[in-house]
Amino acid sequence: MTMIDSSPSQNSGAAGEPSAVRLETDGDLAFIVIDNPPVNASSVAVRSGLLDAIEGMSADPNIKAGIIIGAGSTFVAGSDIKEFGRALPPPELPTVLAAIEACPKPIAAAIHGAALGGGLELALACDARIALADAIVGLPEVTLGMIPGAGGTQRLPRLTGIAKALDLVTSGRRIGAREAAKLGIIDHVVEGTSLRDGAAEFVRALSGKRVVAELSVPYEPEETIAAAEQNALKSGRGREAVAEAVKAVKNAAVLPVREALAEERATFQRLRNSEEAAALRYNFFAERQAGKLDGSAKARAVKTVGVVGAGTMGAGIAAVCAAASLDVILVDASAASLEAGKGRVTAALTDLHRVGKLKAASAEEAAGHVAYANDIAALAGVDLIIEAVFEDMQVKTGVLQRLATTVRADAVIATNTSYLDLDQLAEATNRPQDVIGLHFFAPVHRMRLLEVVRGAKSDPAALATGVWLAKTIGKLPIIAGVCEGFIGNRIYAKYRAQCEFMLEEGALPRELDTAMEDLGFSMGPFAVSDLSGLDIAWAMRKRKAATRDPRERYVGIADQICEMGRLGRKTGAGWYDYSAGSGRGAVDPVVTELVQAESRKQGRPQKAFAKAEMQGRVLGTILNEAALLLAEGIARSAAEIDLVLVNGFGFSKFRGGPIFQASRKTPAEVDAMVEAAAQATGFGFRRGDVASLIAGVGN
Repeated sequence: MTMIDSSPSQNSGAAGEPSAVRLETDGDLAFIVIDNPPVNASSVAVRSGLLDAIEGMSADPNIKAGIIIGAGSTFVAGSDIKEFGRALPPPELPTVLAAIEACPKPIAAAIHGAALGGGLELALACDARIALADAIVGLPEVTLGMIPGAGGTQRLPRLTGIAKALDLVTSGRRIGAREAAKLGIIDHVVEGTSLRDGAAEFVRALSGKRVVAELSVPYEPEETIAAAEQNALKSGRGREAVAEAVKAVKNAAVLPVREALAEERATFQRLRNSEEAAALRYNFFAERQAGKLDGSAKARAVKTVGVVGAGTMGAGIAAVCAAASLDVILVDASAASLEAGKGRVTAALTDLHRVGKLKAASAEEAAGHVAYANDIAALAGVDLIIEAVFEDMQVKTGVLQRLATTVRADAVIATNTSYLDLDQLAEATNRPQDVIGLHFFAPVHRMRLLEVVRGAKSDPAALATGVWLAKTIGKLPIIAGVCEGFIGNRIYAKYRAQCEFMLEEGALPRELDTAMEDLGFSMGPFAVSDLSGLDIAWAMRKRKAATRDPRERYVGIADQICEMGRLGRKTGAGWYDYSAGSGRGAVDPVVTELVQAESRKQGRPQKAFAKAEMQGRVLGTILNEAALLLAEGIARSAAEIDLVLVNGFGFSKFRGGPIFQASRKTPAEVDAMVEAAAQATGFGFRRGDVASLIAGVGN
């Protein structure tokens, strides 16, 4: 069910506190008003209040029908997440829905805002559904590791048919009232009057009850249902919640409704206590906190965004801003680069339009928000500037210094640096209070993560502006402090180095990549390096070479691969060979021999690694670095570190994150993993307080 965090103080109904549900009468109609701010979550107080209200209207001879309606800005946007992960307090939602169906008088749902999860299940149990045109409905439970548990899989297909219900339930897709009306979910869309008046007029015309659970499932050809099932399972990629949702929806056509409802409820109860559901709830709570700032700082007003650099990152940043209907000026001194940037912006917007993530009606309309210029002077009037030029301190400093004297005094200046010292860059502008980091991840229009970096002198309002932009363009803002690599890249550097240590000890790239994918990453580190390009990390290593302590363990295999001109997919070869056009890349004997020769040269003992040992070394490395980040104030919480690794580095959200996974292990197991990483790293390994890190996860 849609995750809603509802405060007990708003729901208790104790003396002196407002009730979560109240019964109002309008002539022969009873309005059952759910008033549980902020989004009318279906908490225990709401469920109890609904039962009392249904009983009250049933007993009143002057009432002919009832209408359930939400106070404030929404109907019921879901269930109370605080009730999940433990025994649900009675009355549970199916009890309320059974009371609605058993009531001798018709009860309708009047929907505005959102009817999601348990909110839509509540509406489906009513005898009619009326909605404003801008209302949305949906059953997102599968995206939270569960299935609908209060009749959603049984009542919905009786209105839409099995095939469409399979799509809606397994995707968790939200649809608007007009589409819902075409599918038979909504009986009437109110226009030209208030929801309350429109619902009253519609309900007074009802001839009696229409219990959805008693309807027959509409006929559909078997091949139509089979195609919908196949598509759902393919999209679900083996997830249990998807398979169970398919089974439950299909039960609507083959089992007696009460039996199917009981089976649905049992599956829901089992899945809501699963590890996947716990991981997704953990991420939900973390996302609720992400981007929240202390104090009362307000974001500066932003209408126009300037972007410097029309390369892959700059064009991607321009595209996502334009997709959110922000006006953008993209600047690049090179006419050729600017022209190429136009193509990149168009391609990104076309892709966003294809997946329904444009506010504009078309990619062409969104592209109209982007203007192009060859001179930074064109940015004199913009509100927020993001530089996305080459990752070099001298180059970025020069650009930022010119921006500082060009743009308005109240403009926010952001750098997209991945590794460079934000505070050093900020000082170069002579207005460090206006400078923040906005570290986007490639490809920008697809990657959700945005590290919003807080400099030593960043004004709180400037930081708030960065968070505002992230949310406006659909990104997940994670506040980070200043250090090399911030949160994500700093952990990733240690993770990759640990994998390279194991190369010297007998492991091979494919073995390590496969082990990391089984751990939870969508791709292993060597495949990722090939995808992003080995030259990026190579340049950073060369920059640090002069200051590297010779006592530190350093593996030169990646440098040798780069020196051979193998820079990843873009050159046809890197850690793997892509000459045959294989998307995954083929194991290359050249790399295997290079790895083994370097291992012999270093004289390190060789062994065959078990998958669990490889995973333990990496997990120990990640946990230790995460603990250091937390202790240094670079990251704010263990959960936000997991969000970075999930949304920026491909760790499965269905597994919560590496730290969440570690919280499921014993302290002795965690200690052993960290110790193995420490022994392999040797000089320079700083041990973090991993126990405190994991304690912050909770269970």
